[in-house]
Amino acid sequence: MPWYNGDYPPSYKNQPVNIREKATEIANALLEEGAEEGIAIATGLKKAREHFKKVKEENRK
Repeated sequence: MPWYNGDYPPSYKNQPVNIREKATEIANALLEEGAEEGIAIATGLKKAREHFKKVKEENRK
């Protein structure tokens, strides 16, 4: 089930908005590629956190 317009997995509820939006974007892309919903949700959140961690580290330089 793809997520759009503020509709996102319950496990994303307490995440900051930027992470939640990026995680939803990644999870939707994974679903389109045929990933299972649970894996897409977990991977989306993990990759979104990694993305913003990398951005934060790059901004420190």
